[in-house]
Amino acid sequence: MQAQNEPSSTAYRSRIHKGAATIVWLCVMVLLWGISWPVTKLALTEVAPIWLSAFRFGSASVCLFVFVALRGKLKFPPRADWPIVISIGLLQMTVFTGLGMVAMTHVDTSRATLLAYTTPLWGLISGWVLQKIQPTRIQLIALALGMIGIGVICSPMEMNWSTPGAVMGACFLITGAIAWSVAILHIKSHKWQASPLQLAPWQMALATIPLTIAAYTIEGVPNNVEVNSRLLELLFFIGPIATSACFVISAEHGRRISTFAMSNFTLGVPLIGITASVIFLSERLSLWFSIGLSFILAGMLMTILAASRQGRTTMKTKT
Repeated sequence: MQAQNEPSSTAYRSRIHKGAATIVWLCVMVLLWGISWPVTKLALTEVAPIWLSAFRFGSASVCLFVFVALRGKLKFPPRADWPIVISIGLLQMTVFTGLGMVAMTHVDTSRATLLAYTTPLWGLISGWVLQKIQPTRIQLIALALGMIGIGVICSPMEMNWSTPGAVMGACFLITGAIAWSVAILHIKSHKWQASPLQLAPWQMALATIPLTIAAYTIEGVPNNVEVNSRLLELLFFIGPIATSACFVISAEHGRRISTFAMSNFTLGVPLIGITASVIFLSERLSLWFSIGLSFILAGMLMTILAASRQGRTTMKTKT
């Protein structure tokens, strides 16, 4: 009996070990993504925002090209995958990151992080408008709570509208979140030929092109950048670590857990980003910000729960 049970016991321990490793790696990913927001804020004091966006994806794409090539999986994207390469490369990477970087030069990091991660709320509206997906009652309540929170965060009670670029920055962040939500809709409906990891370096390389053109056109040649060890450390963290390494973690370990669990993990990114901004940038959270934060997080959590419930219902219907 002992000999018969030994293989199953070994397999069970192996699954437990893999599950624990997945949780640890995803926690590392969320921590790095969260910290990347105040790190980006520091880098923006020395590098223009669009140039920083171009460097982020340019350096990350090089790292991923090397990583995927070393694994023997580098290939040109199949024709059927080019729509998703363009969608993620332009909407999620170029628009979301480019507008977000510009916004962060005018908006506090805490507010920027929170508004950028309202994507699940805009995803409800995008699905409603573009795919005619009727929201459930819970989703409508979640949407209402989230919109109240966004209204509070962007209101004159919390944000000084007379500060140059403050309103524009908030609008840029919301626009970027909407663009990301549209890309997510495409991701969910796309029939993948190559894996997300195989397509990632091409998506990042694609994003680098319009960002570089925009940076050169709008910000000019970056002649006044003082290259020092501090700046190199910030750039290394933003590009190779927080972008390429975190994408590898997401691609390798995110697929091992449910969409509901992954959504809950990513919900921690704005919380860590806000906490890190308070600790490292000495930002203060006002009462109105805390109220808006509570409404937005409640709306996002309800959105995730509603999506999980819909998924379970669909699975039961199919079976």
